[in-house]
Amino acid sequence: MSQEAEQEQSDRKKYEFRKVIEDLKNYEGSGTQLVTIYVPEDRKISDVVAHVTQEHSEAANIKSKQTRTNVQDALTSIKDRLRYYDTFPPENGIVLFSGAVNSGGGQTEMVTNALESPPQPVESFRYHCDSDFLTEPLEEMLADKGLYGLIVLDRREANVGWLKGKRIEPVKSASSLVPGKQRKGGQSAQRFARLRLEAIDNFYQEVAGMANDLFVPKRHNVDGILVGGPSPTKDEFLDGDYLHHEIQDKVIGKFDVAYTDESGLKDLVDNAEDALADAEVMKDKQVMEEFFEELNAGELATYGFEQTRENLVMGSVDRLLISEDLRKDVISYACTECGNTDREVLDRRKSTPEHTCSECGVDVEATDEDREDAIDHLIEIAEQRGTETKFISTDFEKGEQLYNAFGGFAGLLRYNTGV
Repeated sequence: MSQEAEQEQSDRKKYEFRKVIEDLKNYEGSGTQLVTIYVPEDRKISDVVAHVTQEHSEAANIKSKQTRTNVQDALTSIKDRLRYYDTFPPENGIVLFSGAVNSGGGQTEMVTNALESPPQPVESFRYHCDSDFLTEPLEEMLADKGLYGLIVLDRREANVGWLKGKRIEPVKSASSLVPGKQRKGGQSAQRFARLRLEAIDNFYQEVAGMANDLFVPKRHNVDGILVGGPSPTKDEFLDGDYLHHEIQDKVIGKFDVAYTDESGLKDLVDNAEDALADAEVMKDKQVMEEFFEELNAGELATYGFEQTRENLVMGSVDRLLISEDLRKDVISYACTECGNTDREVLDRRKSTPEHTCSECGVDVEATDEDREDAIDHLIEIAEQRGTETKFISTDFEKGEQLYNAFGGFAGLLRYNTGV
């Protein structure tokens, strides 16, 4: 399998896992009755079953009858699910979730889910019983590869954050008390200059302290540090050895950045394109640059759900572009009177609306089987046509535009279809 195909498969699996995790995080249990079990690939299934059996026995001591029943039912459901596996779990292990979740009106429903072969190996066996499912270790596995520290500063303010794979994450900020160059009346020029230099030094130390606190604990995992700001400031900061020496050694570039608020972190990543050539976010930027070039001056771009789908069906899409933040369903309304099929894309959380056929005006009803994840719908067609799928981050301007201006669906075409 090519590197591009492996990345595509990995992105698809991450998307599917994220959907499940988002649902799991919305569940709540009444009391500590939601069970989560992380099983590494080298742990025998028989050992896990024995552990679950032991926990089931000990749950008999829970005072609340409702909680006791719910915990034991969850453990029984997990035990039943484990029967599907042989001696060991699948590659990278398995994560099991089960419990009675609140469904409204004082009612509960039993939910059981098994996530097989996560993107990263499950490192150790873990049993967890609480009012929420334990998803944090799984979310960490889904984090995109590549970790860069970001610092933007001038003499007025500073922001520090991360570039994690494709995502820019602002973490800390600071504002300075450095006075302007115009001195106050009654102060000697030398005294004012000295006080100003002291204030600048104190601010640089504060910024370095923020950066060191954030980056030093992760120094063995950090791929590099990027520093941005106006030329005098960033040079003074780096030349002054304010950063911890291990962090200073990881600085891979300094770049001119006009803004030093949170938007400056995005500008820093944009301006560091060469230094970040292998970073995931740069690959997204390159494909979106190509899309906008075709959109503005070429003929090989399409966008919107219906147009993109039509081009996919014709086999004309070379690369399908989907926003990572997209959470939409598509409903297919098949008219039994005239044979026409209309499709409507809507938020996953909204109920299925009433619909009138666009051809003959007859009211058309849709069942649950007529509703599916919009991304899955398009990817299934893309796989049949040999089309590559790319998930695009929203952590840069053109990635945001894909989501906000183009509905999160677009494509680069092999040939112009006029659609």
